[in-house]
Amino acid sequence: MTMNWQAIAEQIEQATGRPFSVTEARPVGGGDINEAYRLRDDERTYFVKLNRPASVDMFEAEAEGLKEIAGTRTIRVPEPVVCGQTDQRSFLVLEHIEFASSNSRSERQLGQQLALLHSAEQPYFGWHRDNTIGSTPQPNGRYNDWPGFWREQRLGFQLRLAAQNGYRGRLQSQGERLLADMDALFDNYRPRPSLLHGDLWGGNAAVAAGGAPVIFDPACYYGDSEADLAMTELFGGFSRDFYAAYHEVLPEDPGYRVRKTFYNLYHILNHLNLFGSGYLSRAEAMTEQMLAEV
Repeated sequence: MTMNWQAIAEQIEQATGRPFSVTEARPVGGGDINEAYRLRDDERTYFVKLNRPASVDMFEAEAEGLKEIAGTRTIRVPEPVVCGQTDQRSFLVLEHIEFASSNSRSERQLGQQLALLHSAEQPYFGWHRDNTIGSTPQPNGRYNDWPGFWREQRLGFQLRLAAQNGYRGRLQSQGERLLADMDALFDNYRPRPSLLHGDLWGGNAAVAAGGAPVIFDPACYYGDSEADLAMTELFGGFSRDFYAAYHEVLPEDPGYRVRKTFYNLYHILNHLNLFGSGYLSRAEAMTEQMLAEV
């Protein structure tokens, strides 16, 4: 479908109070869920995400997540400009940030700043609204106990979705056992409701041209900081400098080495539900591994 950029340009004009006439709309690769473009006029450049018109709530939640992180003044995120929908697409317009190569200094800054982000707290686990993890709904109901939140809003939700998608049998029976026994992982550990990015793999972190770390594409909520840290280990991309600097601010709890697999099971189940059976054996193996620990 050929994209008519005029409606989005008008929304940018209304949001910024300045004229904007598109001179270039260049596709940007790398997204699994959305189309992405770099949008320019003669003076300004924006980063634009597109999806189906019905996906506007997903973009609204992402914009709120970026604002929530920005409000902590701990780590840079792209500034949301405007989101909405046309008859063709829903859209999210963001500040365009030029990226540079990372180095030891920027990796240390990223670790320190992520730990400071995790120091931002609220009185309960969850968030004030639901959002998405990829394109999967992510419920964020208010809970006072962390294991209850993770059991119902994270692992239980993904297991129920997997059953709806046809992944039953061993995954479900072992998953139900893990949901029943998982409290043992928290016998001597009481996490605080920390602000999380929520989807922090290597592709959602970068370095701005000026050297400052940047994170983007959040799936925000307040939860155990270990859940964010665990995902940084799931697909790699973060250095020793990053982890050393993070733990200078927030020391590692001894139980993290076990719980990181427990937390990453959520993301592998989500990948199973998003991308198919290639993730099934890994989800089953991780579930078995955690059952051996509880």
